[in-house]
Amino acid sequence: KMDRQYSKFQQKAIKNYYDNRESISIQRLGELVTDLYLAEGKSRATKWKTIAAALGKLGVGEAEIANLVKKDDPALLAKKVSELNGK
Repeated sequence: KMDRQYSKFQQKAIKNYYDNRESISIQRLGELVTDLYLAEGKSRATKWKTIAAALGKLGVGEAEIANLVKKDDPALLAKKVSELNGK
């Protein structure tokens, strides 16, 4: 297996991504809240699956994620995103 050689620019971009991964994930979660407000039916269920996975990656407990999905309330999710943003 050959190691990939990255340019200085690529190395910096990769490092910045990993340094800011949590804030990038929280921002994406905020975008998903907006999408959830507009989604209906199967699309809404798909959005919740994506949201649940994102919350899990951010360290939110399974019980809390299940509760948010069960309540299906974008306002509660928006509140959680605000809490995560405050960390």
